[in-house]
Amino acid sequence: MQVWNHSLAELVLKGGPIMWPLLGCSVVALALILDRSLAHIRMRLDYPKFVGELAARVTTGKLEQARELCSTYRGPVAATAGAYLDTIDLDDDARGSVVAREGALALEGAEQRLRGLSTIAHLATLLGLLGTVAGLVGAFHQIELAGGQVQPSDLAAGIWEALLTTVFGLAIAIPCLAAFHSLESRADQMARRMSFIVSYLDQWLGKHTAQMHSDEGERDSLPAAVGQG
Repeated sequence: MQVWNHSLAELVLKGGPIMWPLLGCSVVALALILDRSLAHIRMRLDYPKFVGELAARVTTGKLEQARELCSTYRGPVAATAGAYLDTIDLDDDARGSVVAREGALALEGAEQRLRGLSTIAHLATLLGLLGTVAGLVGAFHQIELAGGQVQPSDLAAGIWEALLTTVFGLAIAIPCLAAFHSLESRADQMARRMSFIVSYLDQWLGKHTAQMHSDEGERDSLPAAVGQG
């Protein structure tokens, strides 16, 4: 593959030593994106279907079958419903505490290592900028050593090589940020649905499970502690 009449290997070498940590960032970012994407695929839930099946069992008093239904699904929503049904005999405050704890633990699986993608995106951008600035400093230092007697082509060569690290840094950062926001949005959706399923179960069973709001105000409809971390 040729880019600007150079192979990728040649561009990496021309970019200087900063290209190596950028390559490391790209490998880690790819691993994180694949890992988190697969984790979210495994947690995928047909929410309307799940709610319908759960309602059919709970409203007819088939609580054991409802528990079995929750155990057949993976992910925070089913785990929250399962924790609710397992603690149905407790008072509202105690049940709310258990549901919040189990829901938060389940949600960790969706949120785990997401901040790593954001960190790599910012780090790659800054490393690219550092490489460019360092390259420009080197180019102008060579001009000084030559007493200013340089050809425009020599100056242009030094500048474009210096800019390579910024290009590579942005090429890493943009997919990382896109993946981070996409996966974070999915985790937020799961958190909202966890709150909804608790509300549905309260409605069907005539209970009032204790709920609290997130201190950060980002997930105000969640049960206590759900979505933290």
